[in-house]
Amino acid sequence: MTLSQNNHSIAVISDIHSNAYALEAVLNDIDSRGVETIVNLGDTLFGPLDPIKTAELLMERAGIIHIMGNCDRYLLEEQMESITFQYVKPLLTQEMLSWIGSFQKQWAQDDLLFCHGTPFADDVYLLENVAPYGIEDKSANALMIELTSIQQKVIFCGHSHVPKSVWLPDGKLVVNPGSVGLPAYFEEAPYPHSMESKTPHAKYVTVKPQGGSWLVEHVLVPYDFEKAARRAEENGRRDYAHAIRTGRAEL
Repeated sequence: MTLSQNNHSIAVISDIHSNAYALEAVLNDIDSRGVETIVNLGDTLFGPLDPIKTAELLMERAGIIHIMGNCDRYLLEEQMESITFQYVKPLLTQEMLSWIGSFQKQWAQDDLLFCHGTPFADDVYLLENVAPYGIEDKSANALMIELTSIQQKVIFCGHSHVPKSVWLPDGKLVVNPGSVGLPAYFEEAPYPHSMESKTPHAKYVTVKPQGGSWLVEHVLVPYDFEKAARRAEENGRRDYAHAIRTGRAEL
């Protein structure tokens, strides 16, 4: 039976980055709404907080659909220079690595498509361009052309950590649920840029059929930001701590 036939809701989470404190709050909120299906858009354990607790919280819920993010893919490599990789990878059991290896590249249900970056690449922003002068939103027409080959009407993407919804001229809707665990960050490549949600809340969306279309709700969940930030500081990551406290990147 499809979602549209049974009025079934889906919760879409993304970019947890090992923040088990935020994840626990989000899962509790999802449960309180009676939502049974969860899709995780990826970048799950790659972060300097609590990758083990994060994995345990998710692995005990066998029904969650997991999408492979670029940072999940990195953890399947033997070695990287990244300090985050060097913190996380030695902590993971073979069972956890096998679990990550089972993540899907994308998943579709009814008129909904779920991916990490774009439907074509896991390490590219779908809604934004990175230019030498910073971040710019892609135009609706450019997005429409980019997604011409995609048949689904609603496309969910992560990667940028910024919650956003964009309506396209052909009637498609692109939704980024934002990040559960890392509300901002600074990135050097391909040009230096910051991605900022500007609030410290854990973020996700719900989607359910309504009147022949889809009702999408962005949710901001409060949790103990300070506790999570202190954990990042204890692990030597002031950049994560600042982002978790403020929703803004440390420059």
